Amino acid sequence: QVQLVESGGGLVQAGGSLRLSCTASGRTFIGRNYAVGWFRQAPGKEREFVGRIALSGGRTYYADSVKGRFTISRDNAKNTVYLQMNSLKPEDTAVYYCAARIGIGVVTAKDEYAYWGQGTQVTVSS
Repeated sequence: QVQLVESGGGLVQAGGSLRLSCTASGRTFIGRNYAVGWFRQAPGKEREFVGRIALSGGRTYYADSVKGRFTISRDNAKNTVYLQMNSLKPEDTAVYYCAARIGIGVVTAKDEYAYWGQGTQVTVSS
């Protein structure tokens, strides 16, 4: 079982930056081809895919809405994945979740991710 904990959320003005962290504990990522995805859910909306990284090799894939503004990276030694968010907009306001799955293919469907964190709130003021 993999446990995920997000941190780094907060309140930021439009145009600002935040870095979220997702740290794994328990049965960590060692020895398996995991991918870690970031999702977000705004009030009254469906949870949507933001981006993902394959822990082996580090290949990334992003939703069009964040491409060029958000960057996902990982530190395998720390069992941590980061979401660097730049040029934030009010429409980026949401609860952000990290999730993990076994398999390094590009998968954007939330139902394909088996392990989830509890989420961290990001609020972007205009």
